[in-house]
Amino acid sequence: MVVMIFLIGLLLGVLGGGALCVRYLRQEIAADVGPGLRRVQMQLDNLNTEINLALATRLADLSKGNPQVPLPSGGDRDGSRPTT
Repeated sequence: MVVMIFLIGLLLGVLGGGALCVRYLRQEIAADVGPGLRRVQMQLDNLNTEINLALATRLADLSKGNPQVPLPSGGDRDGSRPTT
């Protein structure tokens, strides 16, 4: 009988300690991920801004009738590929 009470107490202690440990780990993981996610979001915002600027510049060039089309690498304006 005494052994059974001891085992039940031990089991409850392990379950309670595990619950506290999981709670602590969840808080630490969430705190650790937060700054990294903010940094990635800022990089995505910067990339979005650069793409919008490039598109706006390209649209302005096309609307002026002054398209400055860069040559494709290794080819000429008609899109043909160089022979090797």
